[in-house]
Amino acid sequence: MEIIKIKNVRIIDKYTDKLGTVTIVDGKISENYIDDDLCNIIDGIGLVIMPAFADLHSHFRDPGYTYKEDILTASKAAVRGGYTSAVVMANTNPVCANMEVYNYVKSKAQEIGLVDVEPVIAISEGLKGESIEHLEKLDKCVKFLSDDGKGVMSSKMMEDALTFAKKNDMVVMSHAEDTSFSKADMRKAENYMTLRDLYACHETGGRLHLCHVSTKEAISMLKDAKSKNVNVTCEVTPHHIFFNSEMSNYRVNPPIRQKKDVEAIISAINEDIVFAIATDHAPHSEEDKRNGSPGMCGLETAFSVCYTKLVKQNNISLNKLSELMSYNPCSMMRLNKGLIKHSYDADLVLIDINKKVKINVNEFASKSKNSPFDSYELYGEIVTTIKNGKIVYNN
Repeated sequence: MEIIKIKNVRIIDKYTDKLGTVTIVDGKISENYIDDDLCNIIDGIGLVIMPAFADLHSHFRDPGYTYKEDILTASKAAVRGGYTSAVVMANTNPVCANMEVYNYVKSKAQEIGLVDVEPVIAISEGLKGESIEHLEKLDKCVKFLSDDGKGVMSSKMMEDALTFAKKNDMVVMSHAEDTSFSKADMRKAENYMTLRDLYACHETGGRLHLCHVSTKEAISMLKDAKSKNVNVTCEVTPHHIFFNSEMSNYRVNPPIRQKKDVEAIISAINEDIVFAIATDHAPHSEEDKRNGSPGMCGLETAFSVCYTKLVKQNNISLNKLSELMSYNPCSMMRLNKGLIKHSYDADLVLIDINKKVKINVNEFASKSKNSPFDSYELYGEIVTTIKNGKIVYNN
């Protein structure tokens, strides 16, 4: 049984900000006193220790698109970014719409052992938007349903999915995009569908999570819904927090928005309207990006982007950032992680928040290098990532 002590470290989670020692015994955080002589001592002087991050929205591309990414490379990218847990979307090939694909993804991630992965099951069979009958064949272990990448065009299907999810203790993750507007007006595409999904959530009482919320109007609708106790949460992405349309026209979906939208997102973080920051890690080959595929790699830059923009520039606390990147996502995934507390899993990340890092996509562990942050100088370097008391990344 290995015992690790991380000493002289600044301990940060949702509730804590103090200097001290973190002790890990048999993969768990322990508050019991143990003599230093029995421990492997790590000196954390000058560093911050936080619960490792959990990503509610990632694309690992396996099965079927492993030329972009696979579960091993995605896992290596995750731990390099301080992540040890991820919810992975269903738009693979074959689509994750049954227990066979779900179990393949889950078991492959477990075999690699770097990241706890929770596969999403597609709301509609094959992401075709035609039938949800396949949902009746799912095991009770499934936690998330989503047609991310396309969205659900049928209002009746969305209501049926939310009703099914309510009965089976699942979360419906909405890609809010009305595709009848997509070519002409991506703002309307998001806003109309956000309104529809919030109404469906209100009608059914099902559990709704809005993915990659990016407009001022969607934030306002969400705020209104939450004031009426609608059972909804939302995530925002690092790139929608950092960039506005005057800074970047990098192709992501939803697109980079205007300054007013970025300001609305940051205000919503301050007002506890935003539940989580999720990367929407979307690796693509160079050819796919040239041909217009939307999305960017997000796992390896997320903390630095969010720390620089939110903490350094907007005075949001590290405690709040930990809540958004660790505590809340872990609670939704139903994991025993997300706090630095006795008996919690020792999934932790050591960070040098004073270190300035220049992003170099050629250093990414991901197979793909598609990122608008290449060459940006940001604060906050991931030094060490620990999973279940074992060091899985060390810079």
